[in-house]
Amino acid sequence: MTNVEKISVALTTQQAAMLRDAVGTGAYATTSEIVREAVRDWSAKWEARQADTRRLTELWNGGKASGKPVAIDLDQLREELRQELRAAQKHAG
Repeated sequence: MTNVEKISVALTTQQAAMLRDAVGTGAYATTSEIVREAVRDWSAKWEARQADTRRLTELWNGGKASGKPVAIDLDQLREELRQELRAAQKHAG
């Protein structure tokens, strides 16, 4: 394995026992293999969170740039949507 850097990680007694158990059962060759897999999983989640944050920031900024807020009558909107749904159901069936 190239470009490997050793670091020290503090685990609880229970966590360390779980790692040793996984190695003992043959599911993993070493505890380092388990930690590398955990870091890969964490890395994928981290990247997804970063992408979500960037997207939410874009949406937030777009909303702020869109102008003053406009009041919406949710009851009226709900009724209009119901009427559209009824009309669509009549045409479909």
